[in-house]
Amino acid sequence: MNIKRAKQEIKNSIEAYLAKDEFGEYKIPAVRQRPVLLMGPPGVGKTQIMEQIARECKIGLVAYTITHHTRQSAVGLPFIKEKVYGGQTYSVTEYTMSEIIASVYEKIEQTGIKEGILFIDEINCVSETLAPTMLQFLQGKTFGNQKVPEGWIIVAAGNPPEYNKSVREFDVVTLDRLKKIDVEADFEVWKEYAYQQGIHPAVISYLELRKQNFYRVETTVDGKRFATARGWEDLSQLIQAYEAIGTKMDREVVFQYIQHPMIAKDFAGYLELYYKYRTDYGVEDILNGKWSPTTLQKIRSAALDEHLSIVSLLNGKLSELFRECYETDVFVSKLYEYMLTYREERDHVTAEEILQKIVSDWEALERAEMLNRAEFRMWKRVTAFMENVVKHTKGNFLIDMDAYEYTKERFGEEAGALETKTEEVKEILQNVFDFLEDAFGESQEMVFFITELNANSYSMWFIKENGSDSYYRYNKGLLFEERQKVILAEMDAAENAMDRGIHFTEK
Repeated sequence: MNIKRAKQEIKNSIEAYLAKDEFGEYKIPAVRQRPVLLMGPPGVGKTQIMEQIARECKIGLVAYTITHHTRQSAVGLPFIKEKVYGGQTYSVTEYTMSEIIASVYEKIEQTGIKEGILFIDEINCVSETLAPTMLQFLQGKTFGNQKVPEGWIIVAAGNPPEYNKSVREFDVVTLDRLKKIDVEADFEVWKEYAYQQGIHPAVISYLELRKQNFYRVETTVDGKRFATARGWEDLSQLIQAYEAIGTKMDREVVFQYIQHPMIAKDFAGYLELYYKYRTDYGVEDILNGKWSPTTLQKIRSAALDEHLSIVSLLNGKLSELFRECYETDVFVSKLYEYMLTYREERDHVTAEEILQKIVSDWEALERAEMLNRAEFRMWKRVTAFMENVVKHTKGNFLIDMDAYEYTKERFGEEAGALETKTEEVKEILQNVFDFLEDAFGESQEMVFFITELNANSYSMWFIKENGSDSYYRYNKGLLFEERQKVILAEMDAAENAMDRGIHFTEK
C-alpha cells in the first residue's frame, strides 16, 4: 500500500489500542496490542508519518534508529545486587534501565503526556549481538528486564533486503506477533505532500512528466544508482536556497542528491529549460494579465512537454500564493482569538499579559511537540505582532484602554492586508485561466492545470473559501475523468519516448 494508506492504518491501530472501557482499562490488553512493523524502501516517509500521527493523536513520540545502538545502550549495563532466596543470600546480575525505556519516561516527564509511540527504525538491520534483544523486544515488549510503559505503542520500521545487505529476516514466531504493513513508493500520494511542503514546482512538474524517475533503485556494475522521495525533497530545498542567493545548479549538484546519472542529467536539463521558459514566455507578465499574440503563437507551436512546463510554472507560482494566503489567514484567525480575550478583559488585562498568555500557550504546545513547521511559523508571527504592540504601548505610556484600541487598529491592518492579498490572488488565478483559455482552449493542458489544482490542498482551500467561476466551469465542463485519461496517455507516451533516449536537453 502507499504511505498515505499506511499512515491511516497505523493511526487506526493506535486509536484502537488506546481505547478504554467504562472502567478505564484498555479494551485491547497490552499483551494483545501487536507491534506494528512498517516495511518499505528508504526515503518514502516512514519516519515523517510517525511524527504526523503523534501530533494528530495528541500523544508522545520517542524515535530511535536502532542501528546506532549497542546491546549495552539498548538493554542497560549489568551490576551485581544481593538478594535473599530461601534464607540464603545470593549475588544476582541486574541491569540498569535501558536508555530507550528511560527516554520514554523522560518524554512523559517533559510533556505530561502518558501515552505515545515508541518508534524503532531500521529494526531488521541490527548487529548480531543486538538481534536477540530486538526479537525479545517485539515479542515481549521489553528491553532487558524493563517493560515498555503501559499506553505506549511499539511501531518498528525496516527496509526490504533488496535495499540493504545488512537486513536480517524475522522468523515466523516473531512475525506471528506483529502487525506487518508493506509500503511502496507512490508519486500521486507524494505529490499531495509535496504541495503541502512547498516542494519546488520544477521538481513536481518534472516528476509529473517522468513518474518512473520518482523512485528508482538499480544495481549496476558500477554500484547502486538511485533516486528517492527523500532525495527529491532535499534537492528541492537546495534549489530554493540557490535561487535566493543567485547560484546556478548543474548536473553535478543534482547528482549529489539524485544519485542516478541518467535521471540527474535529465532533471538538470529540464531545470535549465524551466528557467528559460519562465523568461521566454514572461510568466510574471502572464500572472499580471499581460500577454501578446506573439506569446500565444509561440506556445501553440511548441511541443506538449513545453506546454505542460508553462502550465507548471504558472501553477507553481499560484501554489506559493495560495500557501501565503492560507498561512496569513491562520495567523489572523489565531490573533483574533487573543483579540477577543483582550476585548472582554481589557479593564483588568494589559497588553503585556496577553503577550505572556500567547507565549505560555506556544511553549506548552512546543513542550508537547504538537507543532508542525507551519504552525510554528504562525505562533512566531502572533508573538512578534504582540511584542511590537507591547513595545509601542510601553514606549508611549498609553493607558490600558488606549493600548487595546492601538492593538485593535494594528489587528485591523493585518486583516485588511489579508483581504487585499486575497483579492490580488483571485485576480491572478483568473488571469491564468484566461491565458490558458486563449492559448489552448478546453484542451489537455487545461485538464492538467485543473488536475494540479485538485491535488494541492492549498489551492482547494483557497477556491473553497473565495470561489472561482472559471474553476467550477472547467472542472465540471471538461468531462474531467475522460479528459484526464487522455492527458495521462499523452504523458505516458512522453515517458516512453524518454526511455528510448529522448531527454530534456537543449536542441
